[in-house]
Amino acid sequence: MKNVFGWSAGEISNELAEWKLPPYRGKQIAEWMYRKGVLSFKDMTNLPKDLRERLAGHYGIFRAACLDRQDSSDGKTSKFLLGFADGTAVETVLMRQPYGNSICVSTQAGCNMGCAFCASTLHGMERNLTAGEILAQAIHIQEVLREEAPGQKVDTMVIMGSGEPLMNYDNVLSFLRLCHEDYVMGMGYRNITLSTSGIVPNIYRLMEEDLPVTLSISLHAPNDALRSRLMPVNRKYPLAGLIEAGKAYGDRTKRRVTYEYILIDQVNDGEEQARELVSLMRGQLASVNLIPINPVVERNLYRPSGQRVDWFEKYLAEHHVAVTVRREMGADIQAACGQLRNQHME
Repeated sequence: MKNVFGWSAGEISNELAEWKLPPYRGKQIAEWMYRKGVLSFKDMTNLPKDLRERLAGHYGIFRAACLDRQDSSDGKTSKFLLGFADGTAVETVLMRQPYGNSICVSTQAGCNMGCAFCASTLHGMERNLTAGEILAQAIHIQEVLREEAPGQKVDTMVIMGSGEPLMNYDNVLSFLRLCHEDYVMGMGYRNITLSTSGIVPNIYRLMEEDLPVTLSISLHAPNDALRSRLMPVNRKYPLAGLIEAGKAYGDRTKRRVTYEYILIDQVNDGEEQARELVSLMRGQLASVNLIPINPVVERNLYRPSGQRVDWFEKYLAEHHVAVTVRREMGADIQAACGQLRNQHME
């Protein structure tokens, strides 16, 4: 039985064209699934009864089941482990920010990028997620928010959970377009940030889509030797080409590119690295987001002192680099991607 969750209104209409249905039926079905959270065709009351019965005999609406949930002690962060029909599970995080509700979605079950500081890659990658499975994460949290208070919704989204989005390009792009549709979430592209470890050809490919999505590049080291040690992807797509792609993306989209930089004690937080990072950022429409590492026990990498973080931030600012330090959320529930899923795999 085909799962229609994750199909656009147009795709539903095309699928049902042989049934001689008017095209608007596709949008009706989509609105029931995405806007109203209906999981059964029999509840779609503006469809003829015989059509509902026929749909139920050929198609299903399968989303995700919540396998676990953790809430931070301050009530600002909630982490969900969501499972799909084949037993695959992924993590999704809700962050209640002063500017609205932000979510972080996963695009792959696990990850095979091999970054030295990340929990998601410990067990490798299980598989890509479909557009519907990525969307199911966002819709689940949207419904959680509506249950908490009328009018609550997802305001911003980061595609920064488990997996490398640009290695699952087609499904991620379909997901982006779905989220933007008024019958799904009506989310503006400018409210979406996509994070990549640096798949250079697909950065250019995304740039050509002309979607004003904010690009976030996981940098984490300012020279090839160190970055290749921390992030194996750098051996295939070295820094020079990555920085060139980031600059091209910013120039084309007029959107400031964010370079994520995890600070690791005595690894990439010294004066030499700060100086190299300043040089890399020169002439870019870009900012640096410093992230004191959320330690992963298996990795033996540690967080710098607050004083060391402050020094690094000040050095960048004094050398005219736009810089922020990520405000920590969810440390008491291990909000780093992969940690909750790994607990369930042990």
